[in-house]
Amino acid sequence: MTDLDTCSPHVRLALGTIQSYVRDGRIIDVPEDIPEELINTRAGAFVCIKKDGHLRGCIGTIEPVQSCLAKEIIENAVCASTKDPRFLPVDRRELGSLECSVDGLSPAEEVHDIRDLDPKVYGVIVENGSKRGLLLPDLDGVDTVEEQIDIARHKAFIGPNEHIKLYRFQVNRFC
Repeated sequence: MTDLDTCSPHVRLALGTIQSYVRDGRIIDVPEDIPEELINTRAGAFVCIKKDGHLRGCIGTIEPVQSCLAKEIIENAVCASTKDPRFLPVDRRELGSLECSVDGLSPAEEVHDIRDLDPKVYGVIVENGSKRGLLLPDLDGVDTVEEQIDIARHKAFIGPNEHIKLYRFQVNRFC
C-alpha cells in the first residue's frame, strides 16, 4: 500500500478517488485543500495502479480534457480502477494493497527521426489515421526505442508495416 503521508498530493488525490469510488460508488469533488498547481494547471495525465508490483490498471489522457489537473486525475483514477479493459474492476478487498503513480504529460511533439527518442526519457505516441497508441517512458522491460514503438503499435492495432507518425512527450511522475 502506498504510504499516504509520504506520497505526492497527486497520488493522494488518485488513491482517495479510487477508495471513495470503489467503496461508495461516489466520485469525489476536488478537495479544498488541494495545492494550487493542481487547480491552475491543465495537462494530460495517466493514473497507474499496481498490486503486488504488477500492473492493476492504467488509464489516462494524452491531452487535457478537464478544466484542471485535479479533475483530470480524479476522472482517470476512476477509469483506471474500473474501466481498464485488461482487468476486472478493483474490488474493495484490494484497496489496502494498491500502489499508485500519476504521470502528468507535457504536450506531444512530432518526431521525424527515431534517434530523437529515448524510452527512458520520452513517452511515445504512434499514429496511423484515427488509430493512436501511447506508451509511457521509463517502463520496466522496455529498453529500446524499437520495443517502445512496437508496443505502442500493438496497443493501437497498427501493423508493423503500416506507416506511422511519431510523437514524443515527457512526464512528471508523481509517486
